[in-house]
Amino acid sequence: MSGTFQDQREPAGFTEEELGRIHAHAKVAPGEIAIGVVIGRTSEYFDFFVFGIACVLVFPSVFFPFENRLDGMLLSFMVFSLAFIARPIGTTLFMSFQRRWSRGTKLTIALFLLGSATAGMAFLPSYTTIGGWAIGLLAFFRFLQGIALGGSWDGLPSLLALNTPPERRGWYAMLGQLSAPIGFMIASALFLFLHSQLSHDDFIDWGWRYPFFVAFTINVVALFARLRLVVTQEYTHAMEERELDPIGIIDMLRKQGYNIFVGAFAALASYALFHLVSIFPLSWIVLGSVQSVNSVLAVQIFGAMAGILGIIASGIIADRIGRRTTLGTAAVLIGIFALFAPWLLGGGKAAQDAFIVVGFTLLGLSYGQAAGSVTSNFEIRLRYTGAALTSDFAWLIGAGFAPLVALGLSTRFGLGAVSVYLLSGVACTLIALRVNRALAARE
Repeated sequence: MSGTFQDQREPAGFTEEELGRIHAHAKVAPGEIAIGVVIGRTSEYFDFFVFGIACVLVFPSVFFPFENRLDGMLLSFMVFSLAFIARPIGTTLFMSFQRRWSRGTKLTIALFLLGSATAGMAFLPSYTTIGGWAIGLLAFFRFLQGIALGGSWDGLPSLLALNTPPERRGWYAMLGQLSAPIGFMIASALFLFLHSQLSHDDFIDWGWRYPFFVAFTINVVALFARLRLVVTQEYTHAMEERELDPIGIIDMLRKQGYNIFVGAFAALASYALFHLVSIFPLSWIVLGSVQSVNSVLAVQIFGAMAGILGIIASGIIADRIGRRTTLGTAAVLIGIFALFAPWLLGGGKAAQDAFIVVGFTLLGLSYGQAAGSVTSNFEIRLRYTGAALTSDFAWLIGAGFAPLVALGLSTRFGLGAVSVYLLSGVACTLIALRVNRALAARE
């Protein structure tokens, strides 16, 4: 799990003369790139967390009133997973758009589609109004969200990784990951405000729709922030110098497809934990009626702050011991945490709050280095497409079905099943990091 190989070296595949030209011409400030990454990705996380929270608080009543509360949540989580299934499809589709037109055109279409799909959910009639069509439209918009998110890949994280000093790559790698807890905090705060200020009937009738409207506005702001970077001559030149352009998916899979799956499994513990401390606890605690919805949302906002601190700490630690070592160590800590999960989630308010806050902290330590620790093994010209697909499959395998599986297993077999599920993700991460170390040493 050493972090001293590929991610600590100059990009592979270039001569010293070519590297000199790259550093001479592609002088792009890493901090400016990082700001673009944070702004752009925060809007995407906000959209997804708004949907995830609504799966617990809203959708069982609005779209699945014919089922009991538990089954309504499980059906909502099935719809939740559709976006993660669609994401690799969106990546493939929009890569072809970029090859035919431009990165700016692709990004504009993708973000307007993402914002429109999210805002479209706000206008959906309930099941009692139009019957099964409501569920079908919800699933359709959710699938479009996944397509759009796959298309929103702009290559800025890869450009950031290639424009940072080797001794600071852990720090800059974590900056883009801050988007996740920030997006979650904004989504949770909006729902907390609406849920606490409105009556239950008003919240279910119209209050829940407001965060979905806000999503479109946030996406428009994020679009202009990202276009300011990706369509300028300086950044276009930097992308071209770094060969950060899409290539054919089949060519990608044929040349280094194994890196996609190694990378996806290397981050599995982090991605599995992602929804187990954000979406799942809300569903479990609400069903158990141990504490109020408002109380859980407030604690989760505090947990997201702890996650931000964990992500920042991961950057400092990774620059000292290596990104892969940090990721492996965090996976071990997640495994230890998994052993205590049944006791914490099955306990009283204090224990449940500890599960959320400690879980978010460990998530920060792991997720802060989950992106790029393995995609650095791609050849430079394959990295744009390879990094996008690696992220897609990491989300699909690790996080896409996590709320559904965790809630289904825990209600049927007890909370111990959640521990087993999370431990399986830890095992996959450690094995994948070991495989990656062997591959990197061979190369």
